[in-house]
Amino acid sequence: MKVLVTGVAGQLGHDVMNELAKRGYEGIGSDIAPVYGGIADGTPVVTMPYVQMDITDREAVDAIITKAAPDVVVHCAAWTAVDMAEDDDKVELVRRVNVDGTRNIALVCKRLGCKMVYLSTDYVFNGLGTQPWEPDCKEYEPLNVYGQTKLDGELAVAENLERYFIVRIAWVFGVNGKNFIKTMLNLGKTHDHLRVVCDQIGTPTYTYDLARLLVDMIETDKYGYYHATNEGGYISWYDFTKEIFRQARALGHEEYGEDRITVEAVTTQEYGASKAKRPFNSRLDKSKLAENGFEPLPTWQDALERYLRLIEF
Repeated sequence: MKVLVTGVAGQLGHDVMNELAKRGYEGIGSDIAPVYGGIADGTPVVTMPYVQMDITDREAVDAIITKAAPDVVVHCAAWTAVDMAEDDDKVELVRRVNVDGTRNIALVCKRLGCKMVYLSTDYVFNGLGTQPWEPDCKEYEPLNVYGQTKLDGELAVAENLERYFIVRIAWVFGVNGKNFIKTMLNLGKTHDHLRVVCDQIGTPTYTYDLARLLVDMIETDKYGYYHATNEGGYISWYDFTKEIFRQARALGHEEYGEDRITVEAVTTQEYGASKAKRPFNSRLDKSKLAENGFEPLPTWQDALERYLRLIEF
């Protein structure tokens, strides 16, 4: 099986390439940079064929994917800077990346008859209530530009293809890039008091674990919409921060001691408004994974421990 992966300079794309290599599949990485620049934190990355591809350039996408002739395209590339997406001078660019770029890839997949995986987000929903969102729920009501463009990307895939996996994820972390865990660890070194929101509820997603699931999926023809985050129960960002510091202390990092740093739980309103509205309810129902024979991701607590043992901080 030959698989082309977009966005390999990001957290998930990097891990998907490594997972493909572990299973002996042929992976072709792509991103917008002329040359793949390697990996942060000294983490190994497979030696891989790499092609520069600007997904917003329809003709280039058609030519590059056609030449690669993959059996599957795993589309990880996206605009993910949620607040910056609200800037007036960025909205059109965000649409070009998340909507037009996705449609460009879907149309080539349609012509070539290959499978496509599209990574989406809980932001396609309104983030209200307490019930977990089900993967086949169509009650879309995005809160912000990012969410709207990811939804429009979903529709571009579903309206053009039959052989697709649309996988919604949330609270992503991995070795290759910035994420909430790294931010908290860095802030914890320089601050003795942190305010973290406690009324936004969801579950983290470790890209190493997610990559395994995505490759499991493309080995099948069980197409459709899925939700995929780590197991272990729903938490707030405050809960997550407390566990990050607890596990860091357990690994010998006493600078995160409770006697030195205080973590205060605050509401979203108390924390202060950001440019983009954030969902209060990011709970995703993942039961469809097991129903279709896929192994759920490990608990987020286990994922966090493995991650902290891997990175340098």
